[in-house]
Amino acid sequence: MSSKIINPEALGAPRGYSNGLLVDGGGKLLFIAGQIAWDNNQKIVSDDFVEQFDKALANVIAVVRAAGGEAENIARLVIYVTDKIEYRARTKEVGDRYRKHMGKHFPAMVLVQVAGLLDDRAKIEIEGIAAIPA
Repeated sequence: MSSKIINPEALGAPRGYSNGLLVDGGGKLLFIAGQIAWDNNQKIVSDDFVEQFDKALANVIAVVRAAGGEAENIARLVIYVTDKIEYRARTKEVGDRYRKHMGKHFPAMVLVQVAGLLDDRAKIEIEGIAAIPA
């Protein structure tokens, strides 16, 4: 299964995401539930924003791998944060952790600030869609 990044010139050059990702069929779609920074005992791993981002993204990728895919099969991510100012302040560190897991693969993404998440200590939650090759 192949994919093609879609970034129309009229939208300007995106940084750290793609405006669209066109996936050529022949596989399966995996809808990934929102993942927070829980360990296998469903406990938040840290109160640090970057550590929570790292673990939440690792959890998303764990779901993708359990379905037979890899990080590069992720077509869309929705990132929910409780504080977008903290996200902006730590963008470089978040980017480092992102590249650790995703390399230079930038699916379509959105960031949304929310009032709260399932676990009161959670600062970030990530959900996604992956296109798993047949």
